[in-house]
Amino acid sequence: MNKGKKTVFLDRDGVINVQAAPYDYIRNWSQFYFLPHVEESVKRLNDHGFQVIIVTNQRGVARGLMTLADVEDIHSHMQECLKRNGAHVDGIYICPHEEGTCHCRKPDIGLFLQAERDFSVDKSWSYMVGDSESDIIAGKRCGIKTIAVNKELLGADFRCESLKEAANKILEEEQK
Repeated sequence: MNKGKKTVFLDRDGVINVQAAPYDYIRNWSQFYFLPHVEESVKRLNDHGFQVIIVTNQRGVARGLMTLADVEDIHSHMQECLKRNGAHVDGIYICPHEEGTCHCRKPDIGLFLQAERDFSVDKSWSYMVGDSESDIIAGKRCGIKTIAVNKELLGADFRCESLKEAANKILEEEQK
């Protein structure tokens, strides 16, 4: 018997939106730009019965460059844009901590464990889509398939150029 729902975990920066310059952060909504085809890709996943959950490290909060309220404002605007395009994200989990100070920061799996407490997740039909080694390592530690976006990352199950291509791959794998 299936004990959960198929789920796609997404990193945010570099998967959903354009990444900030090196050593910088997306600090407010005016700096947030969706990557091409994100809204339609999330909608396709929604339409095929996948929960979509964002798991994102936001160290800029720990560094005092932005507040949790700033991050929540970005996510609120992001959700509104998705909604206008018929898509939605089921949950958003952030780690606002500095490296080495918590167990939620990827590559640790605390964000995934929080999501699993709130949502029923079928790990055999779940994926982590990310653009960093910490995303791939966290997905592996969580026991789900991994997709590296826009980079060759060691250990990733699949590599895709974009979230659109990753969504296509996930739906193709579901048909097997």
